[in-house]
Amino acid sequence: MQRRINMINPVMEKEFRLRMRTVRSPISILVYLFVLSVLALGFAYINMGQLSGGVLSTRTSSELFYFLSGAQLVLISFMTPGLTAGVISGEREKQTLNILLTTQQSSSTIILSKLFSSLSFMLLTVLASMPLYSIVFLYGGVSPWQLLSVFLFYIFTMIVLGTVGVFFSTMFKKTVISVITTYGFVLFAYGFTALAGLFFAQLSRNGMNEEVLSYFLSVNPMAVLISLMVPEAAGQFFQKHSWLQMWHIFFAAYAIISVLLLWLSIRHLRPITKKK
Repeated sequence: MQRRINMINPVMEKEFRLRMRTVRSPISILVYLFVLSVLALGFAYINMGQLSGGVLSTRTSSELFYFLSGAQLVLISFMTPGLTAGVISGEREKQTLNILLTTQQSSSTIILSKLFSSLSFMLLTVLASMPLYSIVFLYGGVSPWQLLSVFLFYIFTMIVLGTVGVFFSTMFKKTVISVITTYGFVLFAYGFTALAGLFFAQLSRNGMNEEVLSYFLSVNPMAVLISLMVPEAAGQFFQKHSWLQMWHIFFAAYAIISVLLLWLSIRHLRPITKKK
């Protein structure tokens, strides 16, 4: 047992203890599950009233899965920046960052520990929502592979948004500014990519250019999630490259961005002295 504890560095152990032992953690998970449950049961109740016999069909069960997955992605995109955008700037505001930098922990250890400890709470919250998906499996219409791909997509999205939050928290001294810029990135990823794709796709002389639109939507988290849940809906895109999928571009682009932002965060965490 002692050996397992020693495998966790002091920064991560401190973050785990402070984050998991507070009253706010179980309350946050409770509120998250309550909101998600209300949305799922409300959707099911509205659709049951429109069906004969008041019983969910296979098609309605699939629609419930799509609605529940989309709602959870929105909640993840809303909560993750709030958990990670203040991990470094908060230490700087409390004037404890200099003390942390004087320890034997390297910059990469500090950044990664802050990132993973914050994402662990978000991962616990998402995993706690899995029993809600049992409603969908009662009526069928969704395969276990679809559920697995959606949750893997959630984990990757959390890592990307968490990396962006840690980067802005390292770059800016104020937590408020880092939070605002992180949410600005989220708005850019969801809203600007879709609007820009529609705009540039309409510039084509032959009408809507679906090839151009598909590249913009491939970096939109909600569009990629829909393509994972409904593969036939994204079949009209990339007609010239039938082997290419939207999630291929999404994972490649955001993996490069995440690695680059992590490297910049580690590089700028400690003051850089000028060489004479």
